[in-house]
Amino acid sequence: MQTKISYLSDLKFNLETWKRELRFHFNEMDTFEEKLEEIASREFGKSATIPLENFQNRIMIEKDVISKLMHRCKRKMQKIHVADYSEEIDGRLQNEQHTLREDMKTYIRMHYELKEEMMKYFLEYL
Repeated sequence: MQTKISYLSDLKFNLETWKRELRFHFNEMDTFEEKLEEIASREFGKSATIPLENFQNRIMIEKDVISKLMHRCKRKMQKIHVADYSEEIDGRLQNEQHTLREDMKTYIRMHYELKEEMMKYFLEYL
């Protein structure tokens, strides 16, 4: 039973960490949207507008992905709270965690790629 408690505690820690990171990224996307609006108001022309619209679309997509990942973390946390501590660890939660972990890795990699592209764009137009 102690093993399962430790295991579930580790899962809970991961989920709480991911949720904090996702909230931070969501707020960061709001900040980036504001900067894009600032660039749009300066009327640089088509050379700035086309990538700007692309970034706006990607931000909307990213915010949707963040919302879905947050929901998955919340559902996983609910499963932890109703877990049967006397039940043997059967790998079910671990397998589910593995999938979410891989999705988080992919999301984080893509987030930082987008962020790097946007920072280059901001350097050019701000």
